[in-house]
Amino acid sequence: MSEKGIAELLSDYKGKEKEIVERSYRIAEASLEGLERENHRPFLEHPVNVALIVKNEIGLRSTSVAAVLLHEASRGKEELLPLIEKEFSSEIVNIVKGLNGISRITPKETRLQAENYRKLIVSYSKDPRVTLIKIADRLEIMRNLGIFPKSSIMRKLTETQMLYIPLAHQLGLYKIKGEMENLFFRYSDPEHYRSISNKLLATEKDREKLAAEFIRPLEKKLKDSGIKYTLKVRTKTAWSIWQKMQKQDVPFEGVYDVFAIRFILDVPLEKEKEACWQVYSLVTQEYKPDLSRLRDWISKPKENGYESLHTTVENRDGAKLEVQIRTVRMDLMAESGHASHWSYKGIKAVKGLDEWLLDVKKMLETPGLLSQDTPHKDLEEIFVFTPNGDLKQLPKGACVLDFAFSIHSNLGMTCTGAKVNGKVKSIREELHTGDVVEIMSRKDQKPSRDWLNIVISSKARSHIKSRLKEEEGKMSRLGREMLERRMKNWKIELTEETLSVLAKQFKFKSIGDFLIAINDYKMDLQAVKDFLADSTKADSREKDEKDSSASRLAEKATKDRGDYLVISDKLDNISYKMAKCCNPIFGDDVFGFVTATGGISIHRMSCPNASRLISQYPYRIQKVRWRQTSTSSQFRTGLKVIGNGDASVSNAIMECVANTGASIRAFRISERQKNKLEFVAEMELSVGNKAHLDKVVSALKKLREVTNVLRTSERKR
Repeated sequence: MSEKGIAELLSDYKGKEKEIVERSYRIAEASLEGLERENHRPFLEHPVNVALIVKNEIGLRSTSVAAVLLHEASRGKEELLPLIEKEFSSEIVNIVKGLNGISRITPKETRLQAENYRKLIVSYSKDPRVTLIKIADRLEIMRNLGIFPKSSIMRKLTETQMLYIPLAHQLGLYKIKGEMENLFFRYSDPEHYRSISNKLLATEKDREKLAAEFIRPLEKKLKDSGIKYTLKVRTKTAWSIWQKMQKQDVPFEGVYDVFAIRFILDVPLEKEKEACWQVYSLVTQEYKPDLSRLRDWISKPKENGYESLHTTVENRDGAKLEVQIRTVRMDLMAESGHASHWSYKGIKAVKGLDEWLLDVKKMLETPGLLSQDTPHKDLEEIFVFTPNGDLKQLPKGACVLDFAFSIHSNLGMTCTGAKVNGKVKSIREELHTGDVVEIMSRKDQKPSRDWLNIVISSKARSHIKSRLKEEEGKMSRLGREMLERRMKNWKIELTEETLSVLAKQFKFKSIGDFLIAINDYKMDLQAVKDFLADSTKADSREKDEKDSSASRLAEKATKDRGDYLVISDKLDNISYKMAKCCNPIFGDDVFGFVTATGGISIHRMSCPNASRLISQYPYRIQKVRWRQTSTSSQFRTGLKVIGNGDASVSNAIMECVANTGASIRAFRISERQKNKLEFVAEMELSVGNKAHLDKVVSALKKLREVTNVLRTSERKR
């Protein structure tokens, strides 16, 4: 470790404080010598980074900085504690011991509930700085999550979402909480994170333009009022936008409060309310307000201390804009929570810090506080343990049967119930975060169609449907053989089209159900024979209608109203092409990029190159959208299929793809040995649109051997 780390830590310290931090650093340096992080960098970087967060972003003093370094030095090396007790104050020693104790807490002890975690933290140390240091420690880990092995990333993400984000929110560390949420989103759902981040980048100029147009008619009025203000354009985080999209079931464009225009007023404490309402009055005189969206957290601040005046107004173009009005003090509070109190002008640092730490201590010791008013109290996932302590993530509302399938499909198929926290429960029993579940099974157990009404996880539903389809397939094949023999006697050819017409005529949901009814002697074959005798004319009319419909679908690309280039489903003689780096297909979220030759290349919003193109060449970005339907064109895209077993599964994969109507242009399969033999199949497909591709992916995931299907960015050659 270079001297740069210690130099940054020691900056701003003098005398005794400087001596304490430097001494603790040297002890950590000696104790951690030779140890490396997962990226092969010195492990000492971790405690130094945590100490810098504690010092610069949370605002704790030298005592806490020294405790961070001494905690990492003594963790697992109890022989160092006598030395630390001899050379440092009891205040520092108690923080170190608290941190060492908390580092031994396991997920089982917390049951991954923020309230349980709070209780354990308080039990290990009454000093609130211990909790703040643990939050800083987790932030540093999240900032460097990419260096960890995949096996531990999910565990760290789960702990962060369930424990540390609610804790940071409740203690008023809103900026840290927001960063941890975004990092959680980036690693847990990279595709959607990248798509939303790139959309924010692509629309940045539009937001700046809206803000400039908004403030222009107000500038003179604000100047005449004598109120000093700063205008900010505050954009929601990618995670916050994604949460709104899910909650409101809308696309990115449907979230109208993606950004807010924020007035930050520089006024004395005694004039804060008056100034905020004065600015509100000027804004609503110029723009039409939506009174149902008015939020007055100035007259009555939120329980966590948040103060601001929010409203939504409509500009002259009919666009809705969120407006936030607050003072410098309120803004500091909103950005840094309670930690801002001691840094605000006019408040002595040491006294303010002590008052804030007292508030933190009270919050930590208040029972039930972390189970209320947290942004994650209505999580859409639960976290359940196996008897061996393995963690399984399931959708909220999942039952014992969902859990069994999450472990292994064969266990799910034979599941008869479970012991939940030691008590025998049925397959229908709903599970909750922290439950310990031991599955019970029986070899002669078989899935029934009723199981589809019990499970809610996609994995369980997929496996159950696959097994039911397997059984029904056998019955269907026997029914088909019976029908073929009869129709041969009638001198009528059996085709898929004929089967489809028959199933519809006799009111069956599918051809399979029709054939199963024949096998079970529930379908009168004489009625089939009578109907087939009069069906030729109907077939001819249906063919004519299809030909007429297909001819109306072809059309050339054209400009629609607004700034959108409309991409049609007929690409010949058009000056745009699909980018090879991400292979967009009909239905993907896309944008256009004007190339050096003057043509337009179409990229997916989640393309790895999207961020660079949008930020470096914003003047060459073209908004595009697909024509409403696509029936004639074929788009090329790549898929990677991963599963258990050897390369002999290739026939099943290719047959599965062919059954969906997609064409395989290139195919390659290889084997690899990890804990067990796995295969990796890479293929290039021709599909009609994104819905068609989704159908292919869904079909592949139903194969018993397949564990994952990924869309690849580059076209295989």
